[in-house]
Amino acid sequence: MGLLTVGTPLPWDDARKHADHVRAHGIRQFLNIWNNLKHRRRDKLLWGDEIEYVVVAFEGGNGAEKTVKATANAYEILLKLEERERLAVQAGEPISWSFKPEYGRYMLEGTPAGPYGSTLDHLLDVEPNMVARRKLAATYLGKNEALVSITNFPLLGVNVPTSFLEPSATPTPLDGASKSLFIPDAAINPHPRFRTLTANIRERRESKVSINVPIFKDVNTPSPFLEPAPTCMDGFCEDRKSAVRRESQSSRTPPSTVQPPTRQQTPTLPDLVPDAKPDHIYMDAMCFGMGCCCLQVTFQACSVEEARKLYDHLAPLTPIMMALSAGAPIFRGYLADVDCRWNVISASVDDRTKEERGIEPLEKSRFKIPKSRYASISTYLSPGPNYSGGCMSDPDVASPSVSSLPPAVQSHFDEKYNDIDLVYDKDIHKELVENGIDDMLARHYAHLYIRDPLVVFCEKLDLNDETSSDHFENIQSTNWQTMRFKPPPPLSPIGWRVEFRSMEVQLSDFENAAYSVFIVLLTRTILSFDLNFYMALSKVDENMEIGQKRDAVLNERFKFRKNIFGNDARRPAGFEEAPAGVHMNDSGYASSDAEDYMGDFSVDVIINGKTGVFPGLIPLIRAYLALHPSLPLQTLKILDSYLDLLSRRASGKIPTAARWMRNFVAAHPDYKGDSVVGQSVAWDLMKRVDEIGKTEGRIPGLSL
Repeated sequence: MGLLTVGTPLPWDDARKHADHVRAHGIRQFLNIWNNLKHRRRDKLLWGDEIEYVVVAFEGGNGAEKTVKATANAYEILLKLEERERLAVQAGEPISWSFKPEYGRYMLEGTPAGPYGSTLDHLLDVEPNMVARRKLAATYLGKNEALVSITNFPLLGVNVPTSFLEPSATPTPLDGASKSLFIPDAAINPHPRFRTLTANIRERRESKVSINVPIFKDVNTPSPFLEPAPTCMDGFCEDRKSAVRRESQSSRTPPSTVQPPTRQQTPTLPDLVPDAKPDHIYMDAMCFGMGCCCLQVTFQACSVEEARKLYDHLAPLTPIMMALSAGAPIFRGYLADVDCRWNVISASVDDRTKEERGIEPLEKSRFKIPKSRYASISTYLSPGPNYSGGCMSDPDVASPSVSSLPPAVQSHFDEKYNDIDLVYDKDIHKELVENGIDDMLARHYAHLYIRDPLVVFCEKLDLNDETSSDHFENIQSTNWQTMRFKPPPPLSPIGWRVEFRSMEVQLSDFENAAYSVFIVLLTRTILSFDLNFYMALSKVDENMEIGQKRDAVLNERFKFRKNIFGNDARRPAGFEEAPAGVHMNDSGYASSDAEDYMGDFSVDVIINGKTGVFPGLIPLIRAYLALHPSLPLQTLKILDSYLDLLSRRASGKIPTAARWMRNFVAAHPDYKGDSVVGQSVAWDLMKRVDEIGKTEGRIPGLSL
């Protein structure tokens, strides 16, 4: 969860005064890192994963009324885990795990203690490490508590008939960091960064964040769906209700169009809150997004050029993997008409002012900014100039057809793929270029640095720019994009890294290991076969919207490049180039793109391939594995089980976690077909999720 500095965070009115200082020194810190490490080369593939968990508490059952809550006890568990890790390190004891704070007080983040190794055999360490993390954290759970890896706690923000949080807490819509109608500040991790981040996003925006997710219309869902006013407003006088309205006036709807209900009407949420839309689930706090859980993978490249190449070629895969990992069909106790968290979390940290959002003309703000801080990338990097002299894509590959080729820093990039009108700070861009940064990378950082630092610690204002990267990371780490390009920290053995950020967390360790290993194998396959996934970034943005739709993995089509082989000499045997010109996509519709042969493909075709249409990522990964004839049979067997899981998910033979949860809710005897996921349904759902998480290996009916 970004840079967890210890110190005294400044409130927004004070922090904003230091924005230029942080930006200026952040750029100097990056330039120092660049000048010291741009020639670094031949780092090994070292990588790691991050899994976020929710701790829940069960009450009732066996005939008693059932309730399940997110428990703030997770924070106390975190403190115990951190102390255990500190003592182990102090004593020189080997540990394989590490736990970090996350936004929600009910959340934990688990990672390996150090990176996984660079060989294919080391991929077998991933699942046991994930199992060990879960088991260790579980030893600190209280009675009737469970640690679950689920994208979104389904009752987050539900306070009727009881608070979703244990111990219970009441939202304070006119006070605190969130000023939320649904989320009490007690749900936020007490580290000073998190509440300050929450308050400063709201204050910079000059209103609460506004999140509207379309409701899933089931057979008994009211139409229009108009949610009742939240109970925390019961007894509010008209002045206090007006204050709530003012906090929520962030949309394009002018306040004058909001009509108060007549005395005969029972006020609904859209009556009282201008941002709340009919037929939508309304959420108004950072917690609804940053309180979700995800699966992220970070890997070290051999050089800065290779990191930039992987950043670019993985970016078009981010919406595909989001759809394939979909796991968030329920928000605030309602079934949504989306399957993923992405737009929710994007809106939850959207600190743009009305001027930056284009609602009002620019007067005080510097830029009109099309996207939230949490968004898809807006520019490719290209490998850029050969700063380091390059390195082999995969020096361990025995095949002469691969190992004798020149370094894999071929570009395949064309400026036409950067078809999004990039907003960037021209002065910062000029400074970077004048100090030796190529135009493409300079634009990338000048784009990130249009943002203000959101949390500024007064003790960290004046730093040594030669040895610190805190100001750089302040802005770098609060640009939460689908891909993150990560320079090495100063004075560190860590190399140039890339982070893949779009996947939703899965319910079992087997599944999380499978998705993580798939991404790592894909990076090796891209480099070994010199694959080319470049496509217009505007189409990647379209795919991000498509990938969040309900059952997108089965029902939607994605734009994707058809001719992905960039170098005939590197193409694996048995894979032919796509024919040029008009072709049939997998739906049978003719399409044509004379330059790039773009197609409209299902996730199934992209992942599994289809003869004459697309080679498929899994067949290509298997061709890469075939280049390692000495790989032990047991290693191949386990890797194949991971690939088989994703293959079957893509084909629809087994459901995504989102579809599995929808089926579970629909089949529950207490569900009324009205889109409401009540306590008894949620209790049974979370019990089953807990059972799945504790099951080592394959999960019948959900995974293999």
